[in-house]
Amino acid sequence: MEILFYIASIVAVVSTIMVITRLNAVHALLYLVVSLLAVALIFFIIGAPFIAVLEVIIYAGAIMVLFLFVVMMLNLGKIAVEQERRWLSPGIWIGPAILSLILLLELIFMFAHSSQAIQATMISPKEVGVTLFGPYLLGVELAAMLLLASIVGAYHLSKRKKKAKHRFMEETAE
Repeated sequence: MEILFYIASIVAVVSTIMVITRLNAVHALLYLVVSLLAVALIFFIIGAPFIAVLEVIIYAGAIMVLFLFVVMMLNLGKIAVEQERRWLSPGIWIGPAILSLILLLELIFMFAHSSQAIQATMISPKEVGVTLFGPYLLGVELAAMLLLASIVGAYHLSKRKKKAKHRFMEETAE
């Protein structure tokens, strides 16, 4: 099982590097989904299935929908439609598909060899909440503020700016 951990770790690192190096936001989001799934698999391998499920539901699900919404909000106009067609060409899916296939094969291998089952301890959602909002409260609040700041920043960037007029050319309402 140790080799599965290292393979998932390599997939997570490679996909995270691809997130950082992509110039296109849609490409980066595809690799970010793969990275989050790899981290969820790592949590599952080390015996924390509850955290793995939370990783998939919260991050790979809800947060990625939020990021995609922000990307869609920023891409306004007719030029964006043509640009999205170029972004979503079939070649874009090759990298994330290969990395996701590696993760899927790992998961199938783990379930097929259930005799080497991973020792999982049961933790209740209450214990997770007490831990997150106890000693890790500062980290949770900082992550929430970071997400809020990114949403406000994306909204500010997407607003259309009015044409600047010279102060002498402005019409005065009398």
